[in-house]
Amino acid sequence: MTLDPSTYTQLRFERRDDGVLLITIDNPAKYNAADEVLHGELARVWRDVSADAATRVAVITGAGKAFSAGGDLGMVERMAGDHERVSHMLREMSDLVWNIIDCEKPVVSAINGVAVGAGVVVALLADIAIAAEDAKLGDGHVKLGVAAGDHAAIIWPLLAGMAKARYYLLTGEMVTGAEAERLGMVAKAVPRDQVLDEALRVAHALGTGSQQAIRLTKRALNSWLRSAGPAFEQSAAYAMLTFMGPDVVEGAAALREKRPPDFPSARG
Repeated sequence: MTLDPSTYTQLRFERRDDGVLLITIDNPAKYNAADEVLHGELARVWRDVSADAATRVAVITGAGKAFSAGGDLGMVERMAGDHERVSHMLREMSDLVWNIIDCEKPVVSAINGVAVGAGVVVALLADIAIAAEDAKLGDGHVKLGVAAGDHAAIIWPLLAGMAKARYYLLTGEMVTGAEAERLGMVAKAVPRDQVLDEALRVAHALGTGSQQAIRLTKRALNSWLRSAGPAFEQSAAYAMLTFMGPDVVEGAAALREKRPPDFPSARG
């Protein structure tokens, strides 16, 4: 199978001579925020990468100043209280996580700026993550009135340890690329203008190395993530459950109006 770029509208592809496929999240006017289209493309692209004979390693980055600035607010508002949309997102969220984990080819993320929502899912579930020192990464679900779903339960405790995972996921605070490296959440943090070059250097080594050895090593290491599958599925269900409640409506309104939220669940 050959990956068909024409079937994607918000991902841009560039093939390189060393078997590296450079994937760019390409909606810089909105800081690469994930709407329904991009979320779906990020979920399915890893199946295509895995099946693509010409690709030995994938590098993913963002166009412009951001990697991906979270979920599009309009998408959040459309999902709130809509059982059909929420059910669809639950399936797609699961696909996004498992398709990256199960992708046969190694994935390198070049985190060139802010990574939130679906962006931080891809950024941290990549096999090797290279971040800008001043990038900001975070899972801000709780600030929106939604339980931390997506990738958080499956990867944050493993990377950062339970104490730090609890802190960042319960508070919704962001972590810089430099701090993420110190915590062990990313492999390297480098100056912003070196992020893509370093990611491509690493990808070149992977693309020209022993393919079976690298792929089987990835598969074995990801057994740790598969063992956390029940926690992930539980967190995903909880996230979608909270999309059916009143707090997310207030959270989205507060974000749009640029004010602190007044969550119904926190009123006396």
